[in-house]
Amino acid sequence: MGQTLMRCIFYLTAIFLFAIPSYSMADMHAYVSVAGENKISIFEVDSESGQLRHQADIETDGSPGSLAVDSKSRFLFAALRSTGALSSFKIDSTTGKLSHVSTSVVEADPAYVRTDATGKYLLSAYYRAGKVAVHAIDSDGKLSGEAIQWTETDKKAHAVVIDGSNRFVYIPHTGPNAIFQFQFNPQNGTLSPLSPAKTETPENTGPRHGWFHPNGRFVYFDNEQGSSVTAFRLNADSGTIDPLQTITTLPADFKERNSCADLELTPSGKYLYTSNRGHDSIACFAVDEKTGELALVEKAPTEKTPRSFNIDPSGMFLYAAGQGSGRVAAYRISSQSGKLTRFETYTVGKQPWWVLVVQTAE
Repeated sequence: MGQTLMRCIFYLTAIFLFAIPSYSMADMHAYVSVAGENKISIFEVDSESGQLRHQADIETDGSPGSLAVDSKSRFLFAALRSTGALSSFKIDSTTGKLSHVSTSVVEADPAYVRTDATGKYLLSAYYRAGKVAVHAIDSDGKLSGEAIQWTETDKKAHAVVIDGSNRFVYIPHTGPNAIFQFQFNPQNGTLSPLSPAKTETPENTGPRHGWFHPNGRFVYFDNEQGSSVTAFRLNADSGTIDPLQTITTLPADFKERNSCADLELTPSGKYLYTSNRGHDSIACFAVDEKTGELALVEKAPTEKTPRSFNIDPSGMFLYAAGQGSGRVAAYRISSQSGKLTRFETYTVGKQPWWVLVVQTAE
């Protein structure tokens, strides 16, 4: 009787153990551009705890900045600012590791890269050259050597923002206080200026990065010089945008130098975050999905010079790269309030410029 009981316990234990996945860190990976060391660092992400575990590094032919991934998480794209190039890599869906596919030399330093919804095109913005470009992506992730299109805008083009319908593209500029707006043709990858061709913003705002609300009605831009966020309403027919609200990212008593860098919403659209370089914080706002307006939640301290941060696909965790500290701060996002709780800090190397968390396996 005792042996029979022991066998039952053994088999039940075995069934229980096999029912648990053999790992909890293989479905998400984080990629960090370490600009000062010409490499992209790869980390496994524990989907339950948010903990990172360094897995590998891949060398790049220049200082990597902005990173992007296609909608199916097959390929990763990197802007190499110091050498004026765009590189593509194949993502191993199991390990998250990267293998180089192609590098295309471009006319100037690419400040930002973004794929369209089809995954057939890579759009890039050029800070010094004041241009936006579109490159084709083939089925193997290879970038076209020549751009499909180069479009002149103005100095300090800083990001590429695409609406949920994949019809409209917006290029914020930190120099001329303007957001250039285009009609996008996903059939051939071309851009055509809307009318008007740009939305002007007040003097000394400097729109830098943008993010669409999941409901598609609103788009938000952080203002580099203005240390603020502006909410816009999208005119779905024309593609033009109208300002609704501008709200500061700083405490009223903060008088030192500051500039906003990155901006992102949670997948739910409930909370918006932006990074303060100078105040060295992540400002959090609650979003009214009916009006699009923002309400301050908190300003969470973070690493020195937070150039980039990213929210994981589940909306549970936020990872902020401190360009000045060489570390990444990991936070848990409260689903009730949007407040950030730091649970770990990771040393990643000299000048981390970008963080991107990717769902690499279903």
